[in-house]
Amino acid sequence: MAVLENHILYMRPTCPYCQKVFRYMDGAGIELEMRNILNDSAAAELIAIGGKRQVPCLVVDGKALYESDDIIAYLRRYGA
Repeated sequence: MAVLENHILYMRPTCPYCQKVFRYMDGAGIELEMRNILNDSAAAELIAIGGKRQVPCLVVDGKALYESDDIIAYLRRYGA
């Protein structure tokens, strides 16, 4: 299992695009910190970082990466 430090995935459990990222992470054995934007403080953090409440959003060293396919491509390249 690969644990990625300094990575935070902002997500919503019922979001189908988030589910797509979760499935990839499970299959690849990747773990990272996740924050549910249904929690008001997580939503506020996400807006402060990326300027919008869109999920999934992978934050790497303070920089926001949106779109499930882009997140999966990043994880494929750097996650293992």
